[in-house]
Amino acid sequence: MSEPKITIETFNALAADKLPFAALMGFQVEEIGYGNARMRLPVDEQHLRPGGTVAGPALMGLADATMYAVVLGMIGPVELAVTTNLTCNFLRRPSMVDIVAEGRILKLGKRLAVGEVSLFSDGDPEPVAHVTATYSIPPKAVD
Repeated sequence: MSEPKITIETFNALAADKLPFAALMGFQVEEIGYGNARMRLPVDEQHLRPGGTVAGPALMGLADATMYAVVLGMIGPVELAVTTNLTCNFLRRPSMVDIVAEGRILKLGKRLAVGEVSLFSDGDPEPVAHVTATYSIPPKAVD
């Protein structure tokens, strides 16, 4: 198995510098592998919607950030790898605990990466949402 091409520390530094929204949301990277990643959203009042549940945009944001970590784990710190498609299926109401996202690559090509992210209420094996996402990978810079 290949080693990841970005460390958690490098990913966090890139996110802090270029993606301040991720820090604002409070996402925490737990693992980045070659083709997989795990992130956490410590749920608090700012993540709620009417009805007292975690807001869909918070779940989708966590899934998108997790997919970004999956992709960068395979291609390295390429800032301009961007989401081109994200589809979220909300499966059931999350509990009021941390949300854990587990992402994995399905296919990595030269220009596109396709993956999936499953989101869970911490400690519950049943997913609360499932996301598929496609990332566009920019062409390599010419020397």
